[in-house]
Amino acid sequence: MIKAIKRFDSSYNVKITTYSVPYIIGEIKRFIRDDGPIKVSRSIKELSYKINEIQRQNINQKGEELSVQQLAEKLNVEKEEIVVALEASKKLESIDEELYDEDNRGESKISRITSNKDESNSIVDKLCVKELISELETREKQIIILRYYKDKTQTEVANMLGITQVQVSRLEKKILLEMRRKIA
Repeated sequence: MIKAIKRFDSSYNVKITTYSVPYIIGEIKRFIRDDGPIKVSRSIKELSYKINEIQRQNINQKGEELSVQQLAEKLNVEKEEIVVALEASKKLESIDEELYDEDNRGESKISRITSNKDESNSIVDKLCVKELISELETREKQIIILRYYKDKTQTEVANMLGITQVQVSRLEKKILLEMRRKIA
């Protein structure tokens, strides 16, 4: 309101209420439109409103929702704009929000994704293995990565490297023994 008073120009010979009422109404509309944790542009909000209206009408008439492609064609906009408008209109969810269903009584979402395990040992182990693998020869590295990270059988590895399955088995055993020796 102070902004409105500062901007008021008495030289136009109008009452302050003539100027301030539309200004206040505009500010109230802006507050209602922009009130939310994430600010979304008016054009996206308007597109979202149009999408919801079209979807509502289509469900009432045909009993089904339109696809993103159909909405884009109907509103003459890009599919990406439809997706942005749909995402922007979704309600925000807090990870601190409590869940209430048959399995969870007042448990927060964050408690589902956190564990009370100390994972520092696991991280150290992974770093150690990564370091050991980086020290291997190219062919040895391929065998370990294909076997333990790509879940390939010894026969599949043999075919990929042009050697026999027995050679893969012997090399794998030798590599793992050497890695264990380095860790100990």
